[in-house]
Amino acid sequence: MSTKVTEAVKILQDNYPEIDVDGEIQADFALNQEMMKEHFPFSKLAGKKVNALIFPELSSANIAYKIMKELNDIESVGPILMGMDKPVHIVQLGARVDEMVNMTTIAVVDAQERDKKNKL
Repeated sequence: MSTKVTEAVKILQDNYPEIDVDGEIQADFALNQEMMKEHFPFSKLAGKKVNALIFPELSSANIAYKIMKELNDIESVGPILMGMDKPVHIVQLGARVDEMVNMTTIAVVDAQERDKKNKL
């Protein structure tokens, strides 16, 4: 079990209780609703379409992100690094304009949320 993934899941659960997040779950189970229901019916994600994955480190995340993007012609947002002292938002080499706009949107919302927390 990856401590980093467990920590990321805990951070999301604590700060965003309205988001359905669970972990650790292998990617094939997370992405296949039938497998999820059969093997993990108790999961918060059972019966739901997963739209985000959390990886233990940047290399594996980047590999999976690029494979999924190329195979499925998906709209992507990321990568987003969590657990840093300051926000880190990365725009990949060769990113399309829509990907840059998406990442900028995430960066702005992140900055707004950090500002709200700092004012409390």
